[in-house]
Amino acid sequence: MKIGIYLAVLPALALTASIAAAQPANLTRDTGAPVGDNQNSKTAGADGPVLLEDMNLIEKLARFDRERIPERVVHARGTGAEGVFVASTDFSQFTRASVFAQPGKQTPVFVRFSTVMNFRGSPEAARDPRGFAVKFYTDQGNWDIVGINEPIFFIRDAIKFPDFVHANKPSPVTNMQDPNRAFDFFSRVPESTHMLTMLYTDTYGQPSSYRTMDGNGVHAFRLVNREGKTVFAKFHWKSQQGMRGMTLEEARAADTSYATRDLYDSIRQGNFPKWDLMVQILTPEQAANLPYDAFDDTKTWDGVPETKVGTMTLNKVPENFFNSTEESAFCPCELVPGIEPSPDKMLQGRLFSYADTQRYRVGTNYMDLPVNRPRIPVRNNNIDGAMQFLPQQGEVNYEPNTSPTLPVEQTEYRYSQYPVSGVTQQRKVDKEDNFRQAGEFYRSLSRHDQDNLIKNLASDLGAVANPEIRRTMVSHFYQADADYGTRLAKLVNVDIASLRRP
Repeated sequence: MKIGIYLAVLPALALTASIAAAQPANLTRDTGAPVGDNQNSKTAGADGPVLLEDMNLIEKLARFDRERIPERVVHARGTGAEGVFVASTDFSQFTRASVFAQPGKQTPVFVRFSTVMNFRGSPEAARDPRGFAVKFYTDQGNWDIVGINEPIFFIRDAIKFPDFVHANKPSPVTNMQDPNRAFDFFSRVPESTHMLTMLYTDTYGQPSSYRTMDGNGVHAFRLVNREGKTVFAKFHWKSQQGMRGMTLEEARAADTSYATRDLYDSIRQGNFPKWDLMVQILTPEQAANLPYDAFDDTKTWDGVPETKVGTMTLNKVPENFFNSTEESAFCPCELVPGIEPSPDKMLQGRLFSYADTQRYRVGTNYMDLPVNRPRIPVRNNNIDGAMQFLPQQGEVNYEPNTSPTLPVEQTEYRYSQYPVSGVTQQRKVDKEDNFRQAGEFYRSLSRHDQDNLIKNLASDLGAVANPEIRRTMVSHFYQADADYGTRLAKLVNVDIASLRRP
């Protein structure tokens, strides 16, 4: 009996010794970002619903859902490169993010460029936005700017994203992309007019290389400084090489892998491409007073000045394409203290969807892979799942617990607080303003660029069989600018008079 009691006590003694031997540490998310509160979900007020933007909650539940034990849906065709970001400005007045803490601070980065709609081995010369995703390996955890080369997007609400992708992917019947399907969708989504106008220019729709295009975070983000003061920001990568595009004829003649070849050849020759990171800032009051919705990702922030905060240089071709470019995984939910989501409805959906698709595509433990792993220690209670090779240490994989030496919360890193009001709703934004910026962009182009835009657009829109879809699409461009719509109408066989019908 005494022996039995002694043996029964051994596991408890071992657990006590394990706890005593451990060292105090800080609780983090899988990205390495510190956790401010691991006991309370973020809610809309005392009695409001839990917010989807609570990234710690979403990550914690999603990891738990996959504890027991494919090509990207979009952005399958991609190219990656390694580099460094060097801060040039002390930006601490706006954000406590350490990446901007002092001029000269260096942060390693991995960048993945891509096309959106086509399959992994498809030609790079496609009429398509270019993905421009940057992963910063900061000393506060990973921060991803998951953007594209345009400053805007086609839709303003993530609930329409699967429909947008389905309409532009190959037909489920023929397995071919079909402008009839794409423009059928766009004809019912007038907010897409601005993005389509950009996409059919040579500069945005057919970049001459990855080096000669800008990148944009597209969405507004909330910046929070150490005093808790909040502003909103948009991020823009400005190419030091300048922006250049290809004509329709040049794109058709381009090498299948022209953009990858250009990027890798340039880096190997020591001609390292560089981008300046520019930031636009609006106070909450300024954002509220804009004539359009500040968090509508189909809009640019007109006239808001940009501030340079640093420069990124790509200086290394990865040693293995699969381990870097294919296994790299990005999500706008990978944020660091001082950078938080805005109310942008497209962004709010991406916070969940991107990490979720990576867990499906790569696996539950995709953050353990070298290209995705933070460069700082990760400490939390997420365990097991397929392909785990950085296991949780010790027997205590829950919280709260009685140990004084296990990872602790850092209350200074709790999410910022901000007021919410009103009743729950499902409706469009109040200030849609679907056409004005598209017209302003069209009028900003040279006559030559306008000519090419209309030629490029007519080449696809003219192939649409349904005359009502063509008429509706041309009416959108006509509402943006009468010259734009009139010239396009002539090329796609739409009666000008019909554009003026109610």
